[in-house]
Amino acid sequence: MSTSLRLLIYSIVVLLLAACASSAERLPLSVEPSFDHMSVQQLKTTLDSAQPILVLDVRTPAEYVGDGHIAGSLLIPVEELPARLDEVPNDQPIACFCRSGNRSQTACSILARAGYSNLSNVDGGIRAWVAAGYPVE
Repeated sequence: MSTSLRLLIYSIVVLLLAACASSAERLPLSVEPSFDHMSVQQLKTTLDSAQPILVLDVRTPAEYVGDGHIAGSLLIPVEELPARLDEVPNDQPIACFCRSGNRSQTACSILARAGYSNLSNVDGGIRAWVAAGYPVE
């Protein structure tokens, strides 16, 4: 292999490594944020035991009022969550809650990327909560 070809290959490798390093600095270490899942039964048990937990309802205000909500829950629609993170305490477990579990999963991802931990997505949302016979306000 000629010296000029070796130099060209070496230069390309150095450029690729530099490009990878600079893009790695811009990307989060984990592409997929980490959070747990809990059933409505697990949430009800936690609430009944008076263990500290924030129920973060990420539905719309119309859904919150119209379909009912869990007593003591904090309403922040998922679309507003990134701009309202300062309203979400980070010193207790958080159970994200919506109608069926999809928006709450998005909320858990937003919170995890913002540095929150001890997050759970409540599977089934208010539909599962009501189907289980649990109270709503």
